[in-house]
Amino acid sequence: MTNERSMPATTADERTMLQGWLDFHRQTLAWKCEGLSDEQLRSAAVEPSTLSLMGLVRHMADVERNWFRRVLTGEDVKPVHWSDEDLDGEFHLTEADTWEEAYATWQAEIETARRNAARFGLDDITEGRHRRTGERFNLRWLYTHMIEEYARHNGHADLIRERIDGATGD
Repeated sequence: MTNERSMPATTADERTMLQGWLDFHRQTLAWKCEGLSDEQLRSAAVEPSTLSLMGLVRHMADVERNWFRRVLTGEDVKPVHWSDEDLDGEFHLTEADTWEEAYATWQAEIETARRNAARFGLDDITEGRHRRTGERFNLRWLYTHMIEEYARHNGHADLIRERIDGATGD
């Protein structure tokens, strides 16, 4: 594994710092998946779990989509990989699911997230609401939540990658 992540600036303003840490964690997940075959990326962490690196990327595509499209801008979009009938659909992979598709979808959602976030100030309140609670948030909260979400799942990715080929790294 190579490490081509950009460390966030240590003296940046708050918005640049939050965006920097979010991008760092996005890059970390991509790094943990680097150089593996589709089969390896689909392999589950440990039975009975269906958690896999490809599943994590698909999950984060839906997380980006939810927070930066549905909640931030109020866009009426459906999840890509899960449904009310299969709440963990992003982790229920088949041989037909490919890294190419998962990665492209994830990157497209990240680009949309960046565009949408650029329209808001850190204290601006979301145009949409949380689908279960009806709450609104400011962009600062969304950035902080997304950093936490990626950091938590990157811990999972560390363990899955080490199990696959022994590769470790922060």
